[in-house]
Amino acid sequence: MKKFIIPLVVVVAILIGGLVYLYINLDKQKKDNKEMQQLADLDKKEMVNEYQQFAYQYSEMKTQINNDSIVAQLTNEQLKTQHLLAELRRVKSTDAAEITRLKRELATVRAVMRGFILEIDSLNRLNKNLTNENIRVKGQYEEAAKRIEGLNTEKQSLTEKMEIAAQLDATGVQMVVKNKRGKVAKKMKDAKSLQVTFSIVKNITASAGMRTIYVRITTPTGSVLSAGGTFPYENRQLDYSIKKTIEYNGDEQSVATYWNVTEFLSGGTYRVNIFADGNMIGSQNFVFE
Repeated sequence: MKKFIIPLVVVVAILIGGLVYLYINLDKQKKDNKEMQQLADLDKKEMVNEYQQFAYQYSEMKTQINNDSIVAQLTNEQLKTQHLLAELRRVKSTDAAEITRLKRELATVRAVMRGFILEIDSLNRLNKNLTNENIRVKGQYEEAAKRIEGLNTEKQSLTEKMEIAAQLDATGVQMVVKNKRGKVAKKMKDAKSLQVTFSIVKNITASAGMRTIYVRITTPTGSVLSAGGTFPYENRQLDYSIKKTIEYNGDEQSVATYWNVTEFLSGGTYRVNIFADGNMIGSQNFVFE
């Protein structure tokens, strides 16, 4: 009888030891995962605060500048920053790939902001009458930064969050020049058509249905390649280059649009802005010979 009992006791002891080891490891893993989640949440909140700070700074800078060209640049960068902020609010803190991408974008926004501050400081040095105003603006930036650091994003209204979350987003914006044979050309003088492509990202919050997309192409001289129509944007009417209606169902969707060239187009920097539902959902600059 003993020869059966002893092996049985050994087996039971081994099983108990294994269960204890498994329990300890599972408990440790659970604690580690919780700590990692907390760190990820804090990291996202810090990024949200910094994006908010930059968006606020662009607004303040525009009120102190009389140069229309710089104001237009500030507006474009502010819209881009607000768009990235909306993206960040939508993404989960555990989505490492998206958080990493938005960190890279934040570094770019930070560098652009530094460039604007240097440029504005240079202009202010040329005009001594603006020196005191410049000091006041910088003080407002610091005060705004302190206020924004204390913001609790969880207290923002649900309505605002839902509106931002429901906005469409165009990524991967590309523009290529096509010659008379339909081949890609490097020089703008050979252009017979311009092809603008992009993707509307997946958004389960956005309502499904027919959507009108407006593509606005601005030439190096600042003029718009106009199709003869306009669309509403921020209480004004803007000329559009291309208008296209798509049926959006919430999934990612590729969109291709074309502009037939009927005039001479010079080389230089062209800007493409994409609009839908009264919002600018994407933009990109392109340089052609």
